[in-house]
Amino acid sequence: MFGLIGPDGAGKTTTLRMVLGLLTPTAGTVETCGLEPARRRRALSSRIGYLSQRFSLYGDLSVDENIAFFASVHGVRDWRERRDALLEDLRLTPFRDRLADRLSGGMRQKLALACTLIHTPELLVLDEPTTGVDPVSRRDFWRILTGLQRRGLTLLLTTPYLDEAERCARVALMSAGRLLTIDDPARLRAGIAHAMIEILAVPRAHAAAAARAVPGVSEVEAFGERLHVSVQAPRSRGAQEARRIAEALGAQGLEVRAARPIEPTLEDVFIARVRAERGAAPSPTEVTP
Repeated sequence: MFGLIGPDGAGKTTTLRMVLGLLTPTAGTVETCGLEPARRRRALSSRIGYLSQRFSLYGDLSVDENIAFFASVHGVRDWRERRDALLEDLRLTPFRDRLADRLSGGMRQKLALACTLIHTPELLVLDEPTTGVDPVSRRDFWRILTGLQRRGLTLLLTTPYLDEAERCARVALMSAGRLLTIDDPARLRAGIAHAMIEILAVPRAHAAAAARAVPGVSEVEAFGERLHVSVQAPRSRGAQEARRIAEALGAQGLEVRAARPIEPTLEDVFIARVRAERGAAPSPTEVTP
């Protein structure tokens, strides 16, 4: 499972379109499943499945009819047994006669996934598959993707959610059309050597301003109601730094409810990488997946 990670406009979807052969790169080369996508798109279509951001199935067809249509498009023979197995895996069997337009958002994504998998691809490409999906359906969708991966299917996906990126074997962090880094999530987190402190203090806006004024603090980012504070000290001093910052905020009259050292998240890594890149001249990057 490989993830392209970054905010809107980072270049994730454009990259996927080149991998699929829908766009021709202006420089460099792309090879997908051993084929050059732009020239071998027809041959490639039988080996990959693509789940786009937008629901692109036929709303006036039932679940069964949509799957039958995509089986026909891909020239799949004896697809009915495969369809029944997919519907069972995706928990869509009770809804097989329902029109696609009458499905919930999460069920629509499952139907789109079934249509994508009906021809048994070796590579599954997903463009922000859980955007706009409710939390329960999102968790269920990830359970399905993890099961597919364990069966040997390779997944290439984009997501704006850093917690989802933690599930990938490797990730590529992207920003403004540039590749920042590629590595597995654990090594990326381990690359942050300084201490990270989580602060819960009220009022939060005043706490953020006060934390930025504490000597040794390099960055302060809001994560919900909490603050992530980067300090110019090694991780081994995290507990001492947490106490020091809490005392400094308390001296400003702020109510500090919690202060503790934390392990950096991929979001912390991404923010640090983006800030490190600011002011750097753009340069081409070669990547060997």
